Amino acid sequence: MDIDKLRNVGILGHGGAGKTSLGEALLFCAGITQRLGRTEEGTSVFDFEPEEIKRHISISTAFHSLTWKKTHLTLLDTPGYAPFLADSINCLRAFEGAVFLLNPSTGLKVEAEKLWASANGRNLSRLIFVSKIDREKSDIDEGIEALMNGLEAKGVRLQIPVGVEENFRGVVDLPLMKAFIFDADTGKFSTTEIPDDLKKRAEEMRVQLIEGVAEMDDALLEKYLGGETLSLEEIKGGIRTGVQRGKLFPILYGSASRLVGVPQLLDAIVEYLPSPIDAGEAAGKNPVTGEEEKRTPDPNAPLAAYVFKTIVDPFAGKLSVMRVLSGKIATDMTVYNSNKQAKEKIGQMFRLEGKKQEPAREAGAGEIVAAAKLKDVSSGDTLCDERAPIQFDGLVHFSPLVSYALEPKSKADEEKAPQGLQRMMEEDPTIEMHRDPQTREFIISGMGQLHIEVLVEKLKRKYGAEVELKAPKVPYKETIKGTASSQGKYKRQSGGRGQYGDTWIKIEPLPQGKGFEFVDKIVGGAIPRNYIPAVEKGIREAMVEGYLARYPMVGIRATLYDGSYHEVDSSDMAFKIAASMGFKSCVEKAKPVILEPIMYMEITVPDDSMGDVIGDLNSRRGRVLGVDSKGHSQTIKAHVPMAEVLRYAPDLNSMTSGRGSFHMEFARYEELPPHLAEKVIKEAKAAEAPNKG
Repeated sequence: MDIDKLRNVGILGHGGAGKTSLGEALLFCAGITQRLGRTEEGTSVFDFEPEEIKRHISISTAFHSLTWKKTHLTLLDTPGYAPFLADSINCLRAFEGAVFLLNPSTGLKVEAEKLWASANGRNLSRLIFVSKIDREKSDIDEGIEALMNGLEAKGVRLQIPVGVEENFRGVVDLPLMKAFIFDADTGKFSTTEIPDDLKKRAEEMRVQLIEGVAEMDDALLEKYLGGETLSLEEIKGGIRTGVQRGKLFPILYGSASRLVGVPQLLDAIVEYLPSPIDAGEAAGKNPVTGEEEKRTPDPNAPLAAYVFKTIVDPFAGKLSVMRVLSGKIATDMTVYNSNKQAKEKIGQMFRLEGKKQEPAREAGAGEIVAAAKLKDVSSGDTLCDERAPIQFDGLVHFSPLVSYALEPKSKADEEKAPQGLQRMMEEDPTIEMHRDPQTREFIISGMGQLHIEVLVEKLKRKYGAEVELKAPKVPYKETIKGTASSQGKYKRQSGGRGQYGDTWIKIEPLPQGKGFEFVDKIVGGAIPRNYIPAVEKGIREAMVEGYLARYPMVGIRATLYDGSYHEVDSSDMAFKIAASMGFKSCVEKAKPVILEPIMYMEITVPDDSMGDVIGDLNSRRGRVLGVDSKGHSQTIKAHVPMAEVLRYAPDLNSMTSGRGSFHMEFARYEELPPHLAEKVIKEAKAAEAPNKG
């Protein structure tokens, strides 16, 4: 495949912008599909997973290819809703150019801002496609101006729409100064002169376009300022230069559902977005020396391929989707995984066409291909030639925002659920799972409630495991604030050999963060040495059960300082029970309290939301530690009780209109205020009552 004739194109934008519909229209116009797929009808070739069909949204990046004017395009339809943006952002590594959908009537949504910023970070070339023109109810020019200002980007109009709302029927091409009018009856475009009512505006817009283009090239600028006319080739060349430098963002208009403007968008993709050669070298590092290495998009160079996505199918197995950056990869080839320092044998390879997998024997620089059943390859890994090792930066890490406890519905589900989740974590690195050692709950964390709900549905469909979602229990602990001593004596006579154990124990608090210390101060053989371990064990077991609300106890030093024994009746069991009794008696007198986990949070919010967010943190018993400014946003650092932020993500979204984000990690334990401790104790006793009954 001629690398000059390759285009890898991402379709980006916020959820609901019409990305999948546009992808379907591109395929239909190129003759790949014979029927225009529609998400609302469940006929999309991109959104084929049952969870996507049910919700009419993209959950995972999907792939399809087409040919237009002898150029091979691989399309990547990316998710636009917040819980699934991590997949979109990590797939940016796979393409050089993107079509970015904007819609003036919906304004600039936070997901679009995040995707735009990530695309800036990767220096992606972009075309702007103003979607759903046939449904617009606002001033399109003003709306687009506001959107581009919000993105702090220089947009230049390549087109102006012919008609608006239901009368939208075509576009005026400003470089050509021709109109392309769509005939709904024939399904074809005709090239015509510009309608009279648009001629003056088209001339004004063309002047603005040429001014923007001239700024991209010193020679063009000199010619333009000298009063000379730029040729069509010079205008297009200037647009291409500006786009590929990331300085210019051409604006096109269309309606995917009515196919208006879609062929012209395909022309612009081929004309202006970069090929892999245009994108230039890919920078990585030598995994041995740590020094920078670069790879040229040359099929004759050493192999370097980056695995940017993993797809796991319970029947077909694992597919590692990769972008070949240099060299070639082929079936039966042995490659080197520089992240795992391991060799892999390439078996079957495929090109992904929606849900279909087309076999591929080899793929060269610039191509996207999937390899099946690689043993030890994960998303973010680099596959290369062992004689010329290189390693590219891995995935962008995203911290989960919400957590739920998973409760399997049956014993079989209890076994299948963790196995299924492990497989799903290979596909989706934003999922985290662990078993809480204290509450014994399976905790699953993800990027939002919708994300978790989708995971649960997939878990049932793909792996046959049914689970219920519940709010996680807060792992409270107990401790003491005072010092106390007490006797624990266990004596039982039952006809034969009796039981006798006698201990004197002192307990005192340890500093914050300390668990348990046992001190043996027995002198003179008051208790034989062989019974001392049983005393410690009895205290430890009593601590696990707690005293106030059956939460584990921490931060205690227990000193065994006296006692007595019976030569016949004493035993390990007797001293274990005696120690437990003595410890509980001590705790009752040593001012027991409940401790709650405190989380450290960093919350990034827009300037205008900071007051609301800080006020909300105060209402959650939080303590603000400081605020850092960065651009138009503020990062608030705070300590907040875990119980107050178990469902923080939707509340932050509401306060910041979806523009806030946060990171949270455990900090320490602190005493729970008495009025809240009473409530926790009451709830614990109420939960215990049915078990006793």
